[in-house]
Amino acid sequence: MIARLRLFAALFTALALAAGPAGAASRIKDIVEFEGVRENQLVGYGIVVGLNGTGDALRNAPFTKQSLEAMLERLGINTRDAQLNTKNVAAVMVTAKLPAFSAAGSQIDATVSALGDAKSLLGGTLLVTPLLGADGQAYAVAQGTVQTGSISASGASGSTVSKGVPTAGRIAGGAVVEREIGFQMAQMGQLRLTLRNPDFTTARRIADAVNSKFPGAAMAENPTIVALRPGNGQDMMSFMAQVENLAVEPDAPAKVVIDEVAGVIVMGENVRVSTVAIQQGNLTITVREQPAVSQPPPFARTGQTAVVPQSDIAVEEETGRQFVTVRNGASLASLVSGLNALGVTPRDMISILQTIKAAGALQAEIEVM
Repeated sequence: MIARLRLFAALFTALALAAGPAGAASRIKDIVEFEGVRENQLVGYGIVVGLNGTGDALRNAPFTKQSLEAMLERLGINTRDAQLNTKNVAAVMVTAKLPAFSAAGSQIDATVSALGDAKSLLGGTLLVTPLLGADGQAYAVAQGTVQTGSISASGASGSTVSKGVPTAGRIAGGAVVEREIGFQMAQMGQLRLTLRNPDFTTARRIADAVNSKFPGAAMAENPTIVALRPGNGQDMMSFMAQVENLAVEPDAPAKVVIDEVAGVIVMGENVRVSTVAIQQGNLTITVREQPAVSQPPPFARTGQTAVVPQSDIAVEEETGRQFVTVRNGASLASLVSGLNALGVTPRDMISILQTIKAAGALQAEIEVM
């Protein structure tokens, strides 16, 4: 574990030194979202047929039975009074993402998930299913063969083998867009950029980068929003095509992200530590329980043989660890090297970082996930 930790620390140190004091510039299109240019969530309810006896039990899933009867009735077959007992049908929820500026007739992927007690959707076929948006309008229609990419098998003795999730699958290109989103970008007079990681400095740098090429075209409204206005005689499309490729160096606050469950620590390059001395030691308490037999003396008239537990407690405290001093203004590389010198595990390092923060020596925000 210590050797692995030292390898990780060496890697972090090498990355920190290779990066240098200045961060790498990124394109504006990689650090912002464009107002109105987004995906839209679609959802629908449908049925999958053609399953090999792995569908819903109609007695346990009345919605599947009602859907099957309604579908057959639309096709001219009346089964209202019949006792349906098929297991080749499953009720499913179908979801999809409608990309921005999708044209009618284009194809998108659809995700199919079982709604009842179906065992598997492998090999089934989704029947025509309208996909609705948040406004209740149908924007796409899905149909096709469900691909689960999973393995599921069971034996007569009750033993089962499963790999993946057989009750959920995808239909690649299985949904056809029927309605377009009415978003006329070319006619807009202003477009706002939304920073994925809000920051005052980054928003100011984006506005400066745009204004250096298009004077007066950008204004940083707040740490999240940068408003853009194309110049006279320039349409929004050509203007944004040039703006999105401008290079900007994003800034980020000093932050340490800790995942206590997985024991993962991620530190940004701006993390700094004031002068502090660190010492870490381990205290091990070992308790051993050994049963012992207690029996009365020979020819005794009272008493009986009994098992009596015996406890052996040992306390061992690790010694020989010296203080490790991290000097004022230490960088990420120095901090990792100093903690690595203690030979601590990742979980011990989490406690050390939290203790340094409590002492006021860690100049960064700690976020515990």
